[in-house]
Amino acid sequence: MTQPSFEITKAATFDAAHFLADGPEHRPYANMHGHSFRVEASVRGPTQDPVGWVADLADLDTVLKGVAAELDHGVLNEKPGLSRPTLEHICLYFAERLRPAFPGLSRVVVSRPTIGESCTLTL
Repeated sequence: MTQPSFEITKAATFDAAHFLADGPEHRPYANMHGHSFRVEASVRGPTQDPVGWVADLADLDTVLKGVAAELDHGVLNEKPGLSRPTLEHICLYFAERLRPAFPGLSRVVVSRPTIGESCTLTL
């Protein structure tokens, strides 16, 4: 029998401002504005001994919230790697920072719940 694979997920939130300088001129994206963001990170794999989990959810929570705290109440455009702070680039930003600690990282979802937008990066 094949060993089952599981996916665990943790979420964090942050608030930040940004602007999209390269966006269409007739859209408001070029103006500085802010959002409340939610980010979810998922780790996939078989259970690991001796505990029997994919990864420690407390560790995932700590690292995910740490990255979110780096962005919280800041201007995303000012962060290295986020000069173009689209949802897609924010997903990549989180993935690059989470993957060293969680090689089984399988998915990052960044959303703006109040306006019903989200982006999913599948790894």
